[in-house]
Amino acid sequence: MDSVKNIFAIPELRKRVFFTFGLLAVYRLGSKIPTPGVNTAALAELASRAQGTMFGLYDMFSGQNLSQMTIFALGIMPYISASIILQLLTVVWPYLERLSKEGDLGRKKITQYTRYSTIGLSIIQALAIAFFLEGNTNMTGGLPLVFNPGWGFRLMTVLTLTTGSVFVMWLGEQITERGVGNGMSLLIFAGIVVGLPSAVAATLTQLETGEITLFRLILLVAMMIAVVAAIVFVERGHRKVTVQYARRMVGRRMYGGASTHIPLKVNTGGVMPVIFASSILAFPATIAPMFPQNGIAQGIVTQLSMGYPLYNLLYVTMIIFFAYFYTAIIFNPDDVAENMRKYGGFVPGIRPGKRTAEYIDGILARITLAGAIYLAMVALLPEFLLTGFKVEPIPFIGERLDAIVPGWITDGMNVQFYFGGTSLLIIVGVAMDTVQQVESQLIMRHYDGFMKKTRIRGRRG
Repeated sequence: MDSVKNIFAIPELRKRVFFTFGLLAVYRLGSKIPTPGVNTAALAELASRAQGTMFGLYDMFSGQNLSQMTIFALGIMPYISASIILQLLTVVWPYLERLSKEGDLGRKKITQYTRYSTIGLSIIQALAIAFFLEGNTNMTGGLPLVFNPGWGFRLMTVLTLTTGSVFVMWLGEQITERGVGNGMSLLIFAGIVVGLPSAVAATLTQLETGEITLFRLILLVAMMIAVVAAIVFVERGHRKVTVQYARRMVGRRMYGGASTHIPLKVNTGGVMPVIFASSILAFPATIAPMFPQNGIAQGIVTQLSMGYPLYNLLYVTMIIFFAYFYTAIIFNPDDVAENMRKYGGFVPGIRPGKRTAEYIDGILARITLAGAIYLAMVALLPEFLLTGFKVEPIPFIGERLDAIVPGWITDGMNVQFYFGGTSLLIIVGVAMDTVQQVESQLIMRHYDGFMKKTRIRGRRG
């Protein structure tokens, strides 16, 4: 409570917090404005039948905007996709690699390219959504999704959704620069958290109707608390690599001789490996309606549905693979070893240069395996709760709950479960990062105040 009081006691930090809340309110307000020309009743029917596809994953990142086809239907996904594409290109394109090493100027240039790529991806995705809505009446019981199909509707959809996506990107950048920081993640966080009250209400309804007993609900809450605590513990976990800097004489002064460490996170890739694996496994179910129904296609889609052994095996394998893949992209041991060598740093007992890079890479490979197993366990948590723990799915009531991949489960009807998987990782991770940002702001303000008092005393003396 003292930290909360300090937040509102500092004028600048108070303005940042209120500014963040205001932009999040604007984001949620825009989530209630529908796209012109779309039949919302037919869209609700489509959303209830399209579970298990990439539709649910995109709907999660857009904060239910895609399932309701609002002006923010694309959400932050085009920006995330553009950022990932540029990260991948940085590894293989020397020009982007040089920009990434040029400091603030290079980062601004990459940010500019990310914005342009976001606009391009938004136009492509908006046009694809327009064609999808015009041609998928078979999943809505014959109800038309579009009132007046044609190029007029397509161009209006492209203009509306692209403008909405660019505006969401601007909101995220403003929160990062003028708010508490971490703007893009906070927008995703707000979109997921908005479905929690409905999930709690649905669980209480199950308790009243006897679908779930009080004892089972208490055990479920205790497990949820334990899982959140485990996620916080692992996300904060890191391996310290000791670095010693040699002493150097520059003129008449002695520099160096200090000892520090490089923190290597256990889960360097964050939630991205789970998102990549979920997207790939959801792809067959996404394209299945485009082909004639036959035994082979239906069998493949069934085997790649949550709960089946093949799905679980591929899911865990892909999470481990993408954990190593994404870690290799965002962390380069060769660059770290080279920078250490330039400034006279070395790991005690390890020769500088190539040997140091191999040593860091070996440590990173071991802790990444532990982080990948942790991600797989959290991602498979919903299935464990529904099968091993015998938790009933939450029925479809009122406004549909957030379509979480892989945190939702369906049985072919309008039922789902709201806990675990990608949603839980994002909620806890973003909350931890935001708290850390606020704490750093508090520490910085207190440090400035202490230094000012010291200067005044020195003048008087």
